[in-house]
This record gives sequence, C-alpha cells and structure tokens, in this order.
Amino acid sequence: MVKMSSLPINSPIKGPGLTKAGVVILQFLLIFFFMAVELIFRNSLGIITCLAIWIAFFGGIYLGRKGTAYVNAVSPPVSLLISSFLLMPTIGGSSFAPTKFLIDLVSGLASVSFYLLTGAGIAWFVWFKNEKNKGSSSLSSEF
Repeated sequence: MVKMSSLPINSPIKGPGLTKAGVVILQFLLIFFFMAVELIFRNSLGIITCLAIWIAFFGGIYLGRKGTAYVNAVSPPVSLLISSFLLMPTIGGSSFAPTKFLIDLVSGLASVSFYLLTGAGIAWFVWFKNEKNKGSSSLSSEF
C-alpha cells in the first residue's frame, strides 16, 4: 500500500505558482470553454458550467501564489458574466434582442447561482483567513 506522503508529485506546476494574471486567464478560459460546450449541446447553462465554476475557484486556490486569493475570489463571477455576454447571443440560441437576451442571461445566471455563491464564499473565506494571518503576523513582529 502506497502512503500519500511517498507519492513523487508534490505540486502540479514548477515554481511558486500562478501569478494574478495567470489565475484570471486560467479561470476565464476554463469557464468560457465549458460554457461554450454546454451551450452548443444543451442551449442552456447547467451542471457542466457549474462544475467548471467550482474547478475555477478551487484550481485558483490550489495553483495560485501567495497573494492571489483576492483575484481568485473576484475573477470567476466576472468571467462568467463576460462569457455569458459573448456566448449566449452567438452560440447559445439567444438573440440580440435586448429583452430575450436579458431573460436568457438572468435564467442562465440563476441556474448556476448556487455553485457561484458557494465557490465565492469559500474563496472569500480563504482570502479573509490569509488577511487575518498576515495582519496578526505583522502585529506580532512589531511587539
């Protein structure tokens, strides 16, 4: 039986991790790609996009450097909104008519809201925890 500590893989990437720009690009491309695939096959958002959102949040936490927690918490909702504006009227089956597009946008965002809120909640918790640890370590080093 192999122990987890004896596995040769410590980190999936070499070096300190992804920079802030790297985390944003990773999350945007992941959400954009899976959202496009789901819109092509289903014409609506669903579980594939939801899992991509969670993977984007947790991948950013896992692969990002120190100091990227804030960007990791902010980027996926913005990426989802930008991807929705780009993909829904083109391949999503929606139209460019404002009323139809806005209805499709709200219903799509509502269908992924649980995953978006839980992922954001965990990402913000990680950021607040890092800020608290940074603040308490700087206070303890002063005294």
